[in-house]
Amino acid sequence: MATRSPRRTARPAAAPPRLIGDELAEFLNLIRGANTVELKLTVPESSQRSAIQALGLDALEAQIRQVFFFDTPDLALDARGLVVRARRVQKRGDDTVVKLRPVVPAEVAPELLASPAFGIEVDAMPGGFVCSGSLKGVTTGVREAVAGDKPLRKLFSKEQRALFAAHAPEGVTMDDLAVLGPIFVLKLKLQPGELGRRLVVEMWLYPDGSRILELSTKCAPSEALQVAMEARSFLEERGIDLSGRQQTKTRTALRFFSKELAAAKA
Repeated sequence: MATRSPRRTARPAAAPPRLIGDELAEFLNLIRGANTVELKLTVPESSQRSAIQALGLDALEAQIRQVFFFDTPDLALDARGLVVRARRVQKRGDDTVVKLRPVVPAEVAPELLASPAFGIEVDAMPGGFVCSGSLKGVTTGVREAVAGDKPLRKLFSKEQRALFAAHAPEGVTMDDLAVLGPIFVLKLKLQPGELGRRLVVEMWLYPDGSRILELSTKCAPSEALQVAMEARSFLEERGIDLSGRQQTKTRTALRFFSKELAAAKA
């Protein structure tokens, strides 16, 4: 199940949403080995209200999600590019993922690529991109596990546990991990006629009152550049700020709860 240690392909978030030269070549090389590309934009808090109005969003139509991450208190998994997550979804049930980020598609083990539960996706946002490999699962009992009434490992499939064991720090098991969460998420799916494809809107609500508003759309790798231009034009026409500092939902959550755990021990 192991993959070779990948080189990091994430880029620092920058203002102009442009890829040039070697960055563009690297992006094109990565998407050739990906199953999907997800184009993302996080909207600055100062512009979120106007963006919501511009898109005509109705919060009462949103699906509620509750997201939990699992890591050591000092985020040792994150440091190794390993993400472990469980999620409760309103009217849909529980699911899990063990994710490697970043990965180089050509270096992923063939047996992992052959799994129907595994997928490679390139996430691209203004100023940066990262390729990840995700092994997904359907589960039950997330609420009981995060309360300590069920071992965390029981949430994950045999495949997921094997992938975790291959990449986790030596001596760290799933049952050793701290619960980082929950994060409450509101998710809406739109189908704007002018865009001609689905647009997903997620509002991540952090316990300190901060929030991330993310707009995203998925496409086939062969469509990525064309869809990026069309999505950019669609958002610009509605006055949505494309130049703000980009934030990653997962890392923001991990750092918040890691600090909270450290403060509780102090």
